[in-house]
Amino acid sequence: MQITKIVSGGQTGADRAALDFAIEYDMDHGGWMPEGRMAEDGLIPDSYGLTELTGGGYPQRTEKNVQDSDGTLIVSRGPLSGGSLLTFEFAQKHGQPCMHVDLETVIVFDAAIDIYEWLRGHDIRVLNVAGPRASKDESIYELTWNLLEMVLHMDAISGAMPNAAEFFSGREDAADADNVMPATVDEAVNLLLEGLTAKTKSRVASRPGDDLAGLKNILGESIFEEFGLEAGNPALLESCRNQAGKPGLDASGAMRVIIRKLWERLRQMGHLRVVK
Repeated sequence: MQITKIVSGGQTGADRAALDFAIEYDMDHGGWMPEGRMAEDGLIPDSYGLTELTGGGYPQRTEKNVQDSDGTLIVSRGPLSGGSLLTFEFAQKHGQPCMHVDLETVIVFDAAIDIYEWLRGHDIRVLNVAGPRASKDESIYELTWNLLEMVLHMDAISGAMPNAAEFFSGREDAADADNVMPATVDEAVNLLLEGLTAKTKSRVASRPGDDLAGLKNILGESIFEEFGLEAGNPALLESCRNQAGKPGLDASGAMRVIIRKLWERLRQMGHLRVVK
């Protein structure tokens, strides 16, 4: 994950989920909390590396956390209200990047894709996370944690891509890696991993293993045309047949072999767990 620090105000619910996530994944964390370490369940534990804001209550610490971060992520189920709405208003006031994710309208997986691209688009390193307290939404802690974890997996997938020139370096016909036809299933998968966008990789990885047929609409044309399955690349077709253990496998079946191998590689890279 490109972010180097997660901050929040230490309240129950979304705030605590973000801090606990940072601690679990050994990330720097911090932020401002109200004077007196106030939260709805009592004193904010000392285990969180937060700083008391002298003379400040909930609104003041909310504004400071917005100001001292590169961007703010607000997680909710439904429209913003209360402190979450105030957070959004402070972000607007100070011209800070702010993204609101309403998990009533989008599943966690799709939200994670959008957050991942938003983080990269705004070069956000210090991320402020906000949302309802536990008494307002008893599920928001788990949902916020799952969302951050999914974003982390997106980053793992994006950062694990091979380089085609290096992959084909042992081949006699690899002088120009951009024009090399893959001769094996593994070579085909590595080219796909290098060429597909992060969003497409993530959507492929999110599919259940017994529901990969629909991916041919996303990947089929590239595999057929760019890898020469129907004409001009018998070596790849033979590799697919060997992989499947089916000597009579046709080009369409070979495409399915490549897609399943791609799916397996992406799942191994990101260890994705989709939460709806």
